[in-house]
This record gives sequence, C-alpha cells and structure tokens, in this order.
Amino acid sequence: MPLIAVEEHWVMPDITSALRAVPHRDESLVFNEIGDNQERLEDLAVGRIAAMDAQGIDVSILALTPPGVQPLPPKEALALSRAANDVATAAVARNAARFRSLSTLPMSSPKDVAGELVRAADTGHVGAMVYGRSGDLLLDDLVYDDFFTAASELGQPVFIHPQLPSTAVRAASYRGFDPMTDLALATFGWGWHMDAATAALRLILRGTFDRHPDLQVVLGHWGETLLFWLDRADSLSRIAGLQRAVSDYIRSNFYITASGMLNPALLQHALSVTSVDRLIFSTDYPFQRPTREEIDSFLTHFSSDAERQQFSSANAASLYGIDL
Repeated sequence: MPLIAVEEHWVMPDITSALRAVPHRDESLVFNEIGDNQERLEDLAVGRIAAMDAQGIDVSILALTPPGVQPLPPKEALALSRAANDVATAAVARNAARFRSLSTLPMSSPKDVAGELVRAADTGHVGAMVYGRSGDLLLDDLVYDDFFTAASELGQPVFIHPQLPSTAVRAASYRGFDPMTDLALATFGWGWHMDAATAALRLILRGTFDRHPDLQVVLGHWGETLLFWLDRADSLSRIAGLQRAVSDYIRSNFYITASGMLNPALLQHALSVTSVDRLIFSTDYPFQRPTREEIDSFLTHFSSDAERQQFSSANAASLYGIDL
C-alpha cells in the first residue's frame, strides 16, 4: 500500500548561513551538521528520492528543518521564508509524484505570517510548519490569530515542531551537566517535547479551537507527551472556561505522527487515547532513518489492512489533499 511521510526535513544554505550569523545562535544547529545530515538536508533531488525508495516511501512532505527562521530578525525572516517557499515549490514541481511541502513562515514578523501562508498555499504548499515560540512571543499570543484564521479558512494544517527551550527555561531546568548533555537534555532527550506539548496545550487553553473549530494541528513524536497526560490536562478545561475537555480537542483538532519512533507500545497507547484516523506516518528524515524492514514490521501491529492503510497514507492524503 502507498506510504506518505509528513515530517521530512530539508534546508537551504542561505538559511543555514543566516542562522549561524545570529548572535548566541541556536545550539541545536549542531544536529544538522552531524554525519551526512547537512548534505541530506540540502538534497531535494536524486539522493533524497533514493533514500525514499530504500524505505518504501512514495510521497514525502518536505518541511524546513529546525529551528526554522524564527530566530531571525523580522525582515530577514520574511525574505528567507519567501525564498525557502519558492525553493520548495520548485522542488515539488520537478518531482510532483514524490514531493509535497509545508510552508516556512516568518513567525518573528507576526504581521506578515498570514500573508505568507496565503502566498505559499497559492503556489501549492499543503500546510505549514511552525514552532511554539519566536523570541518572547508564544504561539498562542493573539497577535497570531490572523494566521490561525487564514490556516483554518484555507484548510492548511499547522504542524507544531519542537524547538530549543528559551534561555530562561534552559537555565532553570536543563543546565548543570557537561555542554553536550545539557543540550541533549534540552532537545531530543526531553526539552524539545515538553516545549511543543506546552505550546499545543496553551493553544487549546487560549480558546484557539473554540474560535477556529475547523483548524487542524499536527504534533510529532506521538503527540509530544500530551497523549500520556490527558487525564490531568482535562482538569484545566473548566478552569480555562473551554467549551469542551482538552482531550476532546486532541481527538477532533489534532493529528499525531510517529516521527520515526516505531514502537508498538506507543502506537497502542495512542490508539487508546485517540482514533486511528488521527494517526500519520513520518520518519523525521534525516534524523531518524528507519529501514523498509523496520517500517514493514511496525505496520504489522495494526489490527487490519484498513487501519494500516489509514496510518500509511489515507489519513495524510485526506488531511493534505494528496491524490494517490
């Protein structure tokens, strides 16, 4: 059956150079430079398609790698967002049967976010990837509400990707070890996922989905821990004056991806919290590279061919408007 991967990262050299030039640059950039990651991230042609073929992936939905452009000043973030979206559009046009793309947005320039989302959608982008914070602005700040209005009206799903926690949070919770352990704890080991989960939960508590009931959000890494804590998160619903329980928003406004974490125990927990029509395959390429055999083995843990097809391709195809 077809296989669609929705969280497959790329980058362009101009963005890498700009991020390296920022004072106190984002330390997570080091992960892009490990091994052959940088080469793979910059490849939107033969090498990437060969990697997809080896894994049995039919369609990859491209998304700019962390930390995106939100660490950049507003004017530069806007210019590079537009450039990245144009590059991705051209890559999709060259390989229309194999690629789709999520737009890059200038979150450090809130007044320009909705406009770039619309422009990117007009050129074929099927959704957007954002982060939970840009500088001191949190994603649930009402300054971004025009963006969520546009995303909802256009049917553009919003993928919230993890990012390095703020300097203050790192100082309070993620320091005190050697530099690399500090960084790992603040990123893939723990902090990334707490940051993204908190951003998603804050969107719910801010009433974002009461104002925009059709808005769809995507979370990676099996829901960035939120699926495991809904019994407690639901207690916030009444206090925040929400129309529904937090878990109801998760089941109706959120899609959950695997991000290459092909652990059947995580799948079974996700199925106990939400429904199979809300689960989507992804590999988090090139940072996770499951083999075709590992992918095929994981798919055996679904109870039927129909459920396997939903996870493998049908849910993503429906959400992102992909004809198979």
